[in-house]
Amino acid sequence: MAARKSAQDPRPCSIADALALVGEKYSLLVLREVCLGNGRFDQLVRNIGAPRDILATRLRRLVDAGILTKRVYSERPQRFEYRATQAGLELEPVLMTLKEWGDRHIRKGAGLPMAVEHSCGHELVPVVTCQACGDEVRHEDLTAHPQAPGWTIKGPAA
Repeated sequence: MAARKSAQDPRPCSIADALALVGEKYSLLVLREVCLGNGRFDQLVRNIGAPRDILATRLRRLVDAGILTKRVYSERPQRFEYRATQAGLELEPVLMTLKEWGDRHIRKGAGLPMAVEHSCGHELVPVVTCQACGDEVRHEDLTAHPQAPGWTIKGPAA
């Protein structure tokens, strides 16, 4: 028997589910560093600036969720490095899109801290496209169709 939905239940949402896992600042910064090839704990502490205990907790969560793997690189003392799994690598375009948004809307082109070059030799400017037609995705071209029972675009069905 399905649980009854109360008026307080939020909209079922994959965005919310993803944010529950990677929506915290340090989790995304861990992914940034791992994608840059900096997967050792001391590198992560230095480059992210997270307190060690918080970083250790985030790393455990990301490993448990299958976003990172943990590999021993030193036996004495035992030390680990973290690498992105396929699921973690699939978040890299999200990071690149967030970076581009931050460059444009927060830093506004002044003193950009990092450029990312694509294999074609040009600086990457990520664009979301439709897989079916190849067109760039624009807000005005989107129509949402709620799939969760009892939900409409406006919220819970009466």
